[in-house]
Amino acid sequence: MPARSVTFTAPREVRVTESEIPTPDPDEMLVETTYSAISPGTELLIYRGDAPRELRADETIGALDGSLDYPLRYGYAAVGTVAAVGADVDEAWTGRRVFAFRPHESHFCASPSELHAVPDDCSMATASLLPNVESAVNFAMDGRPMVGERVVVFGQGLVGLLTTAVLSSFPLDELVTVDEIGERRQLSREFGADESIAPEEVGERFDPSGPLDGGASGRVGDGADLTFELSGNPAALDAAVGATGYDGRVVVGSWYGTKPATLDLGGRFHRSRIRLENSQVSTLDPPLRGRWDNDRRLDVAWDYLAELDVERLLTHRVPVGDAERAYELLDSNAEAAVGILFTYRDP
Repeated sequence: MPARSVTFTAPREVRVTESEIPTPDPDEMLVETTYSAISPGTELLIYRGDAPRELRADETIGALDGSLDYPLRYGYAAVGTVAAVGADVDEAWTGRRVFAFRPHESHFCASPSELHAVPDDCSMATASLLPNVESAVNFAMDGRPMVGERVVVFGQGLVGLLTTAVLSSFPLDELVTVDEIGERRQLSREFGADESIAPEEVGERFDPSGPLDGGASGRVGDGADLTFELSGNPAALDAAVGATGYDGRVVVGSWYGTKPATLDLGGRFHRSRIRLENSQVSTLDPPLRGRWDNDRRLDVAWDYLAELDVERLLTHRVPVGDAERAYELLDSNAEAAVGILFTYRDP
């Protein structure tokens, strides 16, 4: 069977192309992919045509060369088995299970430094969620939740649920999540949320009105101390700001692509001292770089993968030959689809 790869060719148009199986260079290995996980947020933007086409795909991932313009091969969560090694690579790699930040493709060549060995006690399906857990860890590192804080997470898709799970390990006063889909709210509670509410309940649940003296009077309202916006919906950002109390922080982990976000900054926000911060896993927060690097953060993500029951978030497994169906499902049936895996081996 030839090698297969997924290509976005136009908005809402996906093709699976075939080519010869590549031969590894002396310093490379050939990996035969078992699974690759769809990144629901970014790939849905690309599928819908809402990603800025002039933007670089990801400068930190060598396999994602070029811009987000069509035709485009994308993805960064491939798990497979080393099928062959080049002349300069240790034969011990042969047969090992590995993870790689690679597009959706059935076969690829990579150097040892680009591959991460999958721990023996980790399933290959679970390992495919490593980048999503790493994003969740990065959000927590950027938000810096403190003991006894009230934390709110908007959006309980795949990354939102994993972020909830990571945050639930902190000694918070309360962890509340927001999502419009009832099934995801239930999953959110199972992954550690103290409470999960619908968007229309946010205004009643959080009243950040209070004195403008920074709490000198002893009352600072009932707003959140720390809010994460992970829904991918630009309208949710205004709601997240509205739920955040005086001197609170809002971490924006969503990527809206070309969709504009409209904020009401003319009322309470003007004197609220609320801080808005972007968070994206491609880089580490500059103040942390003296002690942290990507490898250390990735080690923490592997630890969380070992602790959490994340595989049940993979609600669908779709043969790569039916890739278009997977994106149609993600686009039109968010109630049912949380995480989608491409499978590459015939039953």
